[in-house]
Amino acid sequence: MPSQKKPQYAVLRSVESFRDPRPSIKRRMADGKALRKVVSIADQGIYTPPKNRIDPIQILEAQAKQRIESLIPIRYERMLQSPFAFYRGGAAIMAQDLANQPTTNITVQLCGDMHVSNFGLFGTAEHRLVFGINDFDETLPGSWEWDIKRLVASALIASDSMGGDKALGKKLVYQITSEYQKRIEQYAKMPYLDLAQEFIGEKDIRKHFSKEHQRKLDVYLKETKGQGNIQVLESLTTLVGKNRKIINRPPLIEHFKKDAYGTPLLPLIDKALLNYASTLLADRQILFQRYSLKDFARKVVGVGSVGTNCMVLYFEGDSGQDPLFLQYKEAQRSVLSPYLGESIYRDMGQRVVAGQRLLQGAPDIFLNYGAVQYDINKSQGFYLRQLRDMKGGIGVGSGGVTLKTFPDYAKLFGWALALGHARSGDAAMIAGYCGQSDGLNEALYAFAKSYAKQNMKDYEQFCKAVKSGKLKAAKKKTAL
Repeated sequence: MPSQKKPQYAVLRSVESFRDPRPSIKRRMADGKALRKVVSIADQGIYTPPKNRIDPIQILEAQAKQRIESLIPIRYERMLQSPFAFYRGGAAIMAQDLANQPTTNITVQLCGDMHVSNFGLFGTAEHRLVFGINDFDETLPGSWEWDIKRLVASALIASDSMGGDKALGKKLVYQITSEYQKRIEQYAKMPYLDLAQEFIGEKDIRKHFSKEHQRKLDVYLKETKGQGNIQVLESLTTLVGKNRKIINRPPLIEHFKKDAYGTPLLPLIDKALLNYASTLLADRQILFQRYSLKDFARKVVGVGSVGTNCMVLYFEGDSGQDPLFLQYKEAQRSVLSPYLGESIYRDMGQRVVAGQRLLQGAPDIFLNYGAVQYDINKSQGFYLRQLRDMKGGIGVGSGGVTLKTFPDYAKLFGWALALGHARSGDAAMIAGYCGQSDGLNEALYAFAKSYAKQNMKDYEQFCKAVKSGKLKAAKKKTAL
């Protein structure tokens, strides 16, 4: 098996090297095709567990030590809900497995936690509604296969968890892979400036949906367009006297005066906002400084993120009719770091933001990072983004993606991943390696089937650990 190489980070060219042309598209595609002699397409379908595979429970316990202790039972309760929910929370578990598989070592910016519930709609800086990847907490440079293998496995596991049959599972993997192949070749031949401005817009989304499912899509698009700060204001806050406050909904939304370490929160948030604002672009810095912080609360989100410090910050402009909601998310070390090396960014918030800008290409105007310094030895990296400004996540099996609409979405998943990889890596080399035949579809379907079995074993072990009391899960079911 070819060894995993440390990813090569992009570096600035020397003055002279800017005069040298890059190898041609044809040459780079040929180089990619030649890699099939090193790692065959068939090799991509073989799942080989590491010889000394770390126990999944041990991995989860190690993660828990770096998180807010009181929230860990909520994380475990959410992971218990299905094999797919467990998979969502187990990016660190799969990372060691991906590190043991053969790869071409064609470096892209990896999402790092690529699964079918990590896509959605969001508004660009120009307020255009586009489709793309929407979670980047584990992003790090690495070989493109890591993302697509985690994605196709997630499609199969999600389909099984929803009651889909084998035929549907196979169709989903083929839809994702064939669309990825098609789009990565398209982007390989696209001028770089055009690629930088390429997005999957509303018209593109509609083309991928059958007429039968257009009505459901229209409802989803309408709801997403309606997700603005005024709508959040009405659903997330209430009047307390003359002032609006975020509504307490424990244990998912709660006000605290001190953080998990016993440090007063308000001074920390003041420092965080000062740090955050100081590195905003000048125009956005002036805009942000016009808002005043009115309230903040801890807000539990997702599955994999549960236990990290996540908050919602409520600001107002000149009146209560000019609200701004920002989401504060703690950024920890990527789960890929033990296998791909440390980020070039010392600040983990900067790592996440840089990765999002590379992969998504259209982050909201308030996306930025910072760090809070507790003392000489301890700091916390974070990033801020708008909470819900034209944002709509794809809920698989929870009122969003259904078994009937899953194939329509699957094509979009493959397309969005190809676009992210083309923005950040060498699309021509990837396209040359992948080709356009069904060979890659067959190989990745074989991998997905094998890994679905591994995930089920891990899930059953996790359930036993909860049942025995080794891991403590919350008794009350919490909405994702």
